[in-house]
Amino acid sequence: MLAYGKNVLLMMNPKEIKKVYISNAKNDPDIKNYLKENKIHYVITSNDVLNKMCSKNHQGVVIEREEYSYYSLNDIKDEEFVLILDHLEDPHNFGAIIRTAEAAGVKSIIIPKDRSVSVNDTVIKTSVGTTANVKIIKVTNIADSIKKLQDKGYFVYGTDMNGKDCREINFDGKKVLIIGNEGKGMSNIVTSKCDEIIKIPMKGEVNSLNASVAAGILLFKMGGLI
Repeated sequence: MLAYGKNVLLMMNPKEIKKVYISNAKNDPDIKNYLKENKIHYVITSNDVLNKMCSKNHQGVVIEREEYSYYSLNDIKDEEFVLILDHLEDPHNFGAIIRTAEAAGVKSIIIPKDRSVSVNDTVIKTSVGTTANVKIIKVTNIADSIKKLQDKGYFVYGTDMNGKDCREINFDGKKVLIIGNEGKGMSNIVTSKCDEIIKIPMKGEVNSLNASVAAGILLFKMGGLI
């Protein structure tokens, strides 16, 4: 798997990096010192070569890394706050949510194996490398995973515009937040498994928010940071 960008490089776990390609037009001592200190093999090459390797805005840095290794539900250990993404499809939304979740202190994010975005180069870039600090868990069935978390004492909050005002709820204790698909929201089966459905109050004409924006507001609200 390829990733790209200076900030992504500096946030990644060095053990996941196979090789780094640096543009000969980029003279950044911080990058070279970081690579030498962590004994990471690197190659200096032309922008033309990097452009062929990666069509994105690589900023003169392309990283050859190990494929992402997903976690399992058993890897959730004594965590107060877990995030579930119900068939999210946009890698930019996914990356933005990972970054926000990491900033809010969330350690585990659950996604389904089928019909869902996975961790790819766009996700890693958009998350600014914070995939290194969050466990991404792939599961076969979200509804079953919700039940297992509830059995462990988690209270599960789903999201829908017809839910209860999030400002009226005390979010103390172990909790799960579920963010639905960008267009369809949560599936019916997932909705039926939730302990409470909540919403973000709005004053304008629009009745919904972008998935990553909604996730950001609720992650910080539920985490007691705002």
